[in-house]
Amino acid sequence: MSIETIYTSAACNRTPDSLDWGPDGLIYFAANNTIAVFDPKYHGSVKIVRTLIGHKARVNTVRVVHNGSECHGGIHLVSGSDDGTCILWNTNQTGSAVRFILKGHSRGVTAVETLVDSKGSLIVATGSIDSSIKLWHGTTETNFECFQTIDLRSGLTFAMKLFSLPRSRVSMLAYTTDTDVVKLCVRQQGTGSGEANFVQVEQLKGHCDWVRGLDCIQLPDSEDWLLASSSQDTFIRLWRISPRASLQKQKDIFSDEGITLEERTFTVRAEDEAEYHYALSLESVLQGHEGWVYGVHFCLREGKLHLLSSSIDKSLTVWTPSESGVWVESVRVGEVGGSSLGFYGGKFSPDGKSIIGHGFQGSFHLWHEDADQPGLWKPGTILGGHFAGVRDLAWDPTGGMYVVTLSADQTTRIHAPWNREGEVTWHELGRPQVHGYDMQCLTLLSRYRLASAAEEKIIRIFQAPSNFVQNFRALCGVANDPEGDAVIESNPMGASVPSLGLSNKAVFEIEQPETDTRHIKDMYPEHYFSPIALESPPAEEILMQNTLWPEIQKLYGHGNELYAIASSPDGSLIASGCRATSAEQAQILLWETASWRVVQQLSAHQLTVTQLAFSPNGQYLLSVSRDRTYSLFRRAASGFELVLRSDKTKGVHTRIIWCCDWSHDSETFATGSRDGKVVAWQPAGETAPVVQRSVLELKNESITAVAFGRRKLSDDRYLVAVGLESGVIKLYALGEQWDLLLNIAEEQAHHLTVKRLSFRPHVENHQLASCGEDGLVRVYEVKV
Repeated sequence: MSIETIYTSAACNRTPDSLDWGPDGLIYFAANNTIAVFDPKYHGSVKIVRTLIGHKARVNTVRVVHNGSECHGGIHLVSGSDDGTCILWNTNQTGSAVRFILKGHSRGVTAVETLVDSKGSLIVATGSIDSSIKLWHGTTETNFECFQTIDLRSGLTFAMKLFSLPRSRVSMLAYTTDTDVVKLCVRQQGTGSGEANFVQVEQLKGHCDWVRGLDCIQLPDSEDWLLASSSQDTFIRLWRISPRASLQKQKDIFSDEGITLEERTFTVRAEDEAEYHYALSLESVLQGHEGWVYGVHFCLREGKLHLLSSSIDKSLTVWTPSESGVWVESVRVGEVGGSSLGFYGGKFSPDGKSIIGHGFQGSFHLWHEDADQPGLWKPGTILGGHFAGVRDLAWDPTGGMYVVTLSADQTTRIHAPWNREGEVTWHELGRPQVHGYDMQCLTLLSRYRLASAAEEKIIRIFQAPSNFVQNFRALCGVANDPEGDAVIESNPMGASVPSLGLSNKAVFEIEQPETDTRHIKDMYPEHYFSPIALESPPAEEILMQNTLWPEIQKLYGHGNELYAIASSPDGSLIASGCRATSAEQAQILLWETASWRVVQQLSAHQLTVTQLAFSPNGQYLLSVSRDRTYSLFRRAASGFELVLRSDKTKGVHTRIIWCCDWSHDSETFATGSRDGKVVAWQPAGETAPVVQRSVLELKNESITAVAFGRRKLSDDRYLVAVGLESGVIKLYALGEQWDLLLNIAEEQAHHLTVKRLSFRPHVENHQLASCGEDGLVRVYEVKV
């Protein structure tokens, strides 16, 4: 048995330097505790092709190493994390790509930078919130060590840049702290035969707020270097570093303007004891952004310089020098409207013909320059994902055409395969709900009807609008869809969220604003929705504004926040449970979807019901709870009646039961618990309602998710997926006993708790969807 990852959805961490575009054309970005490798040209679309596991806490910064392949067995990537470590990666290695782990900081690493020096060895600089910068180098092929620590007293490092000065080839470090200056240090040989250390020679003053971004580049056909600094004062400053033959101070005077620019000079000593002189001058000040400028990135394209700046004002700007040497804004791209909070960073592609930006909510924005019309930049297809833990997922019950996920980032999202001439890649196609509370659980009543619950006491019911159905059919190639026909005929076009509201309000027609605006309320309409015909997966701003589903019903009845929800196979019933500390609060409510009323209250548990599951034949309802018991209810003429409640003192499970699921034939169900046990049970006759089939015990593990395949294996055994708190997913064949078929490790599964597993219905092969506390959503194809 083998497995192929069809789809991985992930958001970028909300830190400024958490993304870099490598010379291999791949984009490396931080996604929670992992680094995701993203191919922006995957068969004409995009795909996350790999994840790199090594850190134990959030990754703050990712930096591609240029010319590092020859150093210490090949180092292509450097990353820093809240776990206080910096990891050097060889991304060409299969399996674990970790080459070196640099340990020395007492707090999180927030900035990393590398340089291959004049001797061909790699220098790594790491900045941390422990108020220090450490400098490392390789002493042998198998060892890296710290040779210097720069104490910042109580300062924090925001950005660093390492480069080699022209002529002398002496290494220079530029860094910024929580001040408005940029400090310049050069590596100089100390007295005696000790290690050459970095000593400060100059500082660049001019900004009036924290400097957040640095980048530098050697000017074409020149020995001069250009250093760019971006600040929270909304300005970008360009500084020129030039070699000089002598220390004589020079002044360039522009007589026509009457402006005098003064150069400051400094001297460095090279390894051969020769002295070299350099001049510093302010080249230019770039003004154009209206918010903090978080990052700058240089690119040399066809002999011409370009500078990309990313700002919290929702724009990415490309600056280029004109023929007169004045830097001007040549391209501005970004978002218009919406409720996002601007860009944390942006990067050019290696050829300079594409730009990627990452936003506050972890979203990506990609633009490509039109080959036929240079200067025209068009949005590209992109991936996205949840930026907080994903707590639940469910497949479209009608045809398994999409999977919907729900997260603590207060959104529900629809992921579906984009089908174009035989090529299939998965993308986010819709965002039915953008809420004000962290989401908790969901269920699909039919293909176009969704019930979700957040950390509030209400269940909300949504129905797909006609515009979503039309786009979904076009992108996914859905042909036979009677439910969709009914939706297009009778449902509203879309939905919007009113100001200060939580309920998605239906939009039936788009009102054209009058030219004569007489009242202030007419100037600011409440809805942003406008119908759109999609030819490719939607970009972030479209997802946020144009793919909401109208809310058609609210269900009130629980006294506490909802925790678990399930629907019957025909969609006629919803079962729900809330957080509970008593038997009365732990009652399961059964709702009828025809009238939206409570038809039954089922009492069985003492504490919170953690998961509910109807059997595929609709005859049974299974519930598991924090009170270490499970309960089985059977459908009778008068409703569901309790046929069995397990014993919490003498039962198999001795800890919280987190999960449960039914086999496709309704003949077996499984329960999984924190005690590391998964137990298979068989509903039986009246005398013994349930027979225990077999027990799987995993020592020192916690079982958090379980799912049965939608059909049996060829040897008449069940395929069962088991998710663990450690993030690992295991596939078992269940017959008379549990036989392990495949172990999906953290690199392919999750690095935090697996929250839900579910096999895709109505497909010929076994496809498994998983979601986790790490914010990742994955879809696998299991090849038996």
